[in-house]
Amino acid sequence: MPEPERGQRNWPFAAQMPVTEVLEWSTDVLVTEAAEQRIALRTGPRSTLTLSHLLDAAGIAEAAELGRAGPLDDWILPLWHLARPATASIDAADLTAFVDTTDGAFDGAAQAIIAADGGGAHLVEVAAVLPDRLELAAAAGVSLVHAIVAPVGTAFLARPVDIDRRRQGLGTVTASFTLRLSDGSAAASPYPQHQGLDVLTDPAVLRQPLAETLGQTVEAIDNGFGPIVLEPVLTHVQRRSTIMLIDRGATRLTRRRWLLSLRGRQRAFWLPTWGRELVLQAAVTSGATSIVVAPLVDPSVWIGRHLMIDHPTGPVFREITAAAWDALGLRLSIAAPGKSVALGTPVHLMVRVRSDADRIELAHGPNRTELSLPLIEIPS
Repeated sequence: MPEPERGQRNWPFAAQMPVTEVLEWSTDVLVTEAAEQRIALRTGPRSTLTLSHLLDAAGIAEAAELGRAGPLDDWILPLWHLARPATASIDAADLTAFVDTTDGAFDGAAQAIIAADGGGAHLVEVAAVLPDRLELAAAAGVSLVHAIVAPVGTAFLARPVDIDRRRQGLGTVTASFTLRLSDGSAAASPYPQHQGLDVLTDPAVLRQPLAETLGQTVEAIDNGFGPIVLEPVLTHVQRRSTIMLIDRGATRLTRRRWLLSLRGRQRAFWLPTWGRELVLQAAVTSGATSIVVAPLVDPSVWIGRHLMIDHPTGPVFREITAAAWDALGLRLSIAAPGKSVALGTPVHLMVRVRSDADRIELAHGPNRTELSLPLIEIPS
């Protein structure tokens, strides 16, 4: 196994799942009565990984000594949440580790970790990354039948190492590392766009009652002698909600890159409400310039709103340019959808939102990644 550079140490322990990753940005949000400006003070996130290890007495002793010896050093850290199973066994003399790298987890990797059966991590030098394998600069140096392969990062200890001894020969070691170089780049968006912004077409996973709040920020003026007067601080109503998203397979890395593109609170996107607020009253032809929906509130409130027609062949996004009462309900004027829309097709409103936090926590399990994202509506 190659020796780490001076000032670097290898954190060799296999991690238990889930691995917690926290992405943190810094955004300056300047708010006016009818708009806001968002300035990214940190284009790339600070990424902190928290790893938990179930170790025997010897492993606990090694972890304790490593934590004592290198609190200020940089560490070569296995990125276990990006690990992939090797597609073939690895022999000590092998110069190749067969693993699927098509999702980009190993792009630009100069080193990698191989391990098996919860054993220690073995550092190898990578000479080339190919779609189905890693070409190694030197022999693997270890024989593993059911190996996993993970990229590595350079990190420093974010907080003291915690050791929880369950009994004399077994315990849990928890360590948190902040990566030195966090990837702030983003791949092409996986989502369709409307007016230059992504539309989050993934429905939220409902684990608990989905709570939302609607309100307008006002200032109550009370001179003590008469009625209370409400003065608006913002001219628009704000909707706040929290959505949960779960990804499996290659989409886990795609989701993470999309989160990087948001830069915390800076970048906005469209969020369908999935509420089926607009119920079609008649089928729509491909060239029609209006749709008729069930009667709701005063037509004037719909002008300037945006909707998504959840068509079986792909979503259609449109802006409502006019609204008026109709014999069948409410007629909303839109640009022609370009495809026929059958009666019963779901139609959802869309709101322009951004993240309401510069801190996003991802839980990386063995076969999926979960995250909760707080959102706030912003003026169009």
